[in-house]
Amino acid sequence: MIEPADFAFFQRFLAERAGLNLWPEKTYLLESRLARILRAHNIDTFAALAARIATGGDLALEREVIEAMMTHETLFFRDLKSFDLLRETVLPGLIAARARERRLAIWSAACSAGQEPYSIAMILDEMGDRLAGWSIRILATDISTAIIERAKTGLYTQFEVQRGLPVRMLLKHFSQTPEGWSITKNMRDKIDFRTFNLLRDPSPFGVFDLILCRNVLIYFDANTRTGLFARLRRQMAPDGALMLGGAETVLGATADFVPDRDTPSFYRPAPAATTATPRLSVAG
Repeated sequence: MIEPADFAFFQRFLAERAGLNLWPEKTYLLESRLARILRAHNIDTFAALAARIATGGDLALEREVIEAMMTHETLFFRDLKSFDLLRETVLPGLIAARARERRLAIWSAACSAGQEPYSIAMILDEMGDRLAGWSIRILATDISTAIIERAKTGLYTQFEVQRGLPVRMLLKHFSQTPEGWSITKNMRDKIDFRTFNLLRDPSPFGVFDLILCRNVLIYFDANTRTGLFARLRRQMAPDGALMLGGAETVLGATADFVPDRDTPSFYRPAPAATTATPRLSVAG
């Protein structure tokens, strides 16, 4: 059982390093997930683990603790109504606005195992000749290196492809292998997967027309959410769109974005907040 002082240490550590807001009610979750690390490293107590982390000399162990507390729940086309709005209203609007430059930049900012960016890639693929000759970049990031490596494989279980993925898209973009359902190389090549901590400055990634930051804000405290909104706004084109999860909103958290009344779950940069920097290519 974890002692209050050790809980307070991990609470502070996770908030500072990953923005995670860990309430005392989540003590059981912390204990169960860190218990695996204790067993894997033959560490006797939570206090001993806290002491090793506190020294700051074991970056791999620090990352292991952070990744153990991540929640990777996701599915294809999660929040179907929002994806319908994306397909039928938001993306067509952005494509019309970019018809002259024929470029589109999209960032899936907490992509987990990749279902979200692959869903976007499949929507864009359906647009076919309409986007012929366009330069389209899909950046997908997550704080977890392990989950990013998994997303890159594009390999999913039978259970995972049954969650939200239309059968026609399964048959078109996936092949069944002994290890599971594998998305085509063509789809994998459309996405630039990278490990990235949302507490960091994303300016090297450049400016985006559409940013998806869904079902991650709920784990952050108010100050962390406000700071993240400011960073996302700086990386967004003046007429871009921010897509949040169904239980998330900008209201009461920031003045950088305003709700788009026609498309719930989507938010636009506030007029006074459109200070995007010049478009940059995604740095290596």
